Order: sequence, then structure tokens, then C-alpha cells
Amino acid sequence: MNCRGKTLTFGEYTHVMGILNVTPDSFSDGGHYLDADRAVAHAKAMVAEGATLIDIGGESSRPGAVPVPAEEELSRVVPVIRALAGAVDVPLSVDTYKACVARHALEAGAHLVNDITALHGDAEMAAVVAEMEAGVILMHIQGTPRTMQLAPHYDDVVDEIRQWLQERVQLAEASGIAPERIIADPGIGFGKTTAHNLEILKRLDAFRELGKPMLIGTSRKAFIGTVLDLPLDERGEGTVATVCWAIAHGADIVRVHDVKAVSRAARMTDALYR
Repeated sequence: MNCRGKTLTFGEYTHVMGILNVTPDSFSDGGHYLDADRAVAHAKAMVAEGATLIDIGGESSRPGAVPVPAEEELSRVVPVIRALAGAVDVPLSVDTYKACVARHALEAGAHLVNDITALHGDAEMAAVVAEMEAGVILMHIQGTPRTMQLAPHYDDVVDEIRQWLQERVQLAEASGIAPERIIADPGIGFGKTTAHNLEILKRLDAFRELGKPMLIGTSRKAFIGTVLDLPLDERGEGTVATVCWAIAHGADIVRVHDVKAVSRAARMTDALYR
């Protein structure tokens, strides 16, 4: 996958995407990296620990989160992306569903767009991604961050998400996005109960039928806390367990906060399964 001059190779090893939230209210690390210099330093540290991508977000998508104006989101992410573009060798992803934010982020040096709405949140997003020859991550969500955890329901969670993602992939390709620049994400924790999340992971192989690289994001999420009866700051081992399982069942990218531990676990799992 070639994204604006950066190449991602899939199948040889698992990519570890380090999470960089430049927000005051993200569920795990909100406020920690709102300062641009501190955010840049953290991104460099994650690369040193083994991150092969960095995902920069300026709007929280935690359950109950409310949208922020595009201008505010831009003021958070663009300076960080611009600073990192010349400082790290790994591809940079911007976590946004707003086309104007994506365009400015890509112009500042980002290579991919991580869209939690899979191009549904902004009618102009597909055109921006296609025009800029960027990679795109299409994620499933039921509802919006504000409403997604109120009463999520599926008749068959895996089949419904797989079909929904297939439709979004088809839309992306019809909009001019190159097929080889599309990544699929079933959206662990986004409009799903604990049972739904576990079922998705158990049947992860089903998403290989999409024919796209697969991203899985389980890091520190509530379902791990529910299963283990642990608070947010004690979900590291549970995260590693889900990452290893996901790699063994077809994940190409894992999106995480704790890069060092996950990178080591991923390399060991790759040695067994790749």
C-alpha cells in the first residue's frame, strides 16, 4: 500500500499503530498530550518503542463524547503532524471524519485518514482521500460517539458489520479511492456491548472475506475492564491478550496506547503465525 510516498507492507509482520490523542477528554489519556511539544515527544518515543504508524486525533470518540468545531480540531492536530512529518520515518494517520480536517492534515504531512464513520460522516471525505491519494481506514460504528453505547443491538453482529463494511468499501472504490489504499476496521467498542466485542474477536476470520488489510483497536477498552473487573489503568495485560488473538486470526494492524509491550507481544506472535 503506497500512501502519499509511504509504503505499508502487509503479511510479513503486524503493524503497531501508536495512539496520539491531542485532546483534553479522550477516555484513556485525555489531556496528557494536548501540548504540541509533549505530543511530538510522545510520538517519537512510541516509534522508538516499535510503532510502525502513528494515529493523531484531535476529537475524542469516547462514549458520550460531543463533536468539536473543525477549527479547534485543526489547531490541535496540524502543528503536531507538521512537526512529526519531518521527524519520524513512519506513516502518519489523522483520526478524523471531517473532510476539511483531513485535507489540511494531509497537506501538513499525514499519509492516511482514519475515519470512524467510514466516509459516512462527511460527504466530501471520499473525494479528499481520492484526490490526495491517501490511505483510508474504514471503521464500523453504530450510531455516534454520543449515542453509540446507549442500546447497541444486532441480530448477527459479525454478519451485519461485515456486510456494512463491504458496502463502505464499494462506495470508497466507486468514489475513486484506489482499492489497495483501503483498510477495514470492525470497530471494537463503537456501538457494541461486551458480548458483541467478544463475538467479533472470536469470529475475526470472517472479516478476511473483505479482501482488505484489517485493523483492530482493543486498547484499554471497557469490555476488557468488564471481563477482568479492572479499572482503566490496569487493562494492559488484557489488551495484550486481545492483540495476540487478533494477530493469530488475521489482524494486520493493531491500534494501541502501550506500544512497547504490544510491539514485543506482536513480534512474538508474528514468529508463531507468520
